[in-house]
Amino acid sequence: MVRLRRRVPPRAKIPGVLWTPDGAVGARPLILMGHGGGRHKSAPGMVARARRYAAECGFAVAAVDAPAHGERPRSAEHDRIIAEMRTHAQTGKDATSVVAAFHALLADQAVLEWRAVLAALQELDHVGAGPVGFWGVSMGCALGVPFIASEPRVRAVVLGLSGVPTSAEAAARITVPLEFLVQWDDERVPREASLGLFDAFASPEKTLHANPGKHAEVPAFELDSSLRFFARHLG
Repeated sequence: MVRLRRRVPPRAKIPGVLWTPDGAVGARPLILMGHGGGRHKSAPGMVARARRYAAECGFAVAAVDAPAHGERPRSAEHDRIIAEMRTHAQTGKDATSVVAAFHALLADQAVLEWRAVLAALQELDHVGAGPVGFWGVSMGCALGVPFIASEPRVRAVVLGLSGVPTSAEAAARITVPLEFLVQWDDERVPREASLGLFDAFASPEKTLHANPGKHAEVPAFELDSSLRFFARHLG
């Protein structure tokens, strides 16, 4: 059994969900999950992943709505860039620069929020100050990279489906163990950009998981791999 949908502490003022094993007592590893663009903290894939991390590994798992997503308000600037991204997608135009601008707009706020959420969660008796991991692909990767680069409590990460040029400088400051996912036929992120971001990470232990298929076609077995990866590095 897994305890679900416990809200992140109100003082954080950020909509979020915390999953823990049923009857959880005492400190445990914590996995922070960053959702993709246009998604939210309780998207089906996020919930399914969190359930397995909590039930099979005994981890606490937390997800929050990124700025301008889920229950969060959107500004006129958010709406303008989102509309531009949709237009590019509908017309087949390269949206790389527009997506990068949107992620850059959200990144500074997201980093501060993740740090506040992490501090609040580690004060909970059934989470505690245990080791921390981060999982995030697509926008979750783009916003997660600067957070991980600035947060020494994060000890292992699974990232991917991103190659945002603005992530390279932060990636060069990340040295923790890393699994990085690439979809070889990704229609949203150029393959060269993904491989370039993977190369930018300074982690002595980093593994590239490249699979055929488009952006949203990550094989289900990659979840099994991430379970083993986090169990190995977080205990």
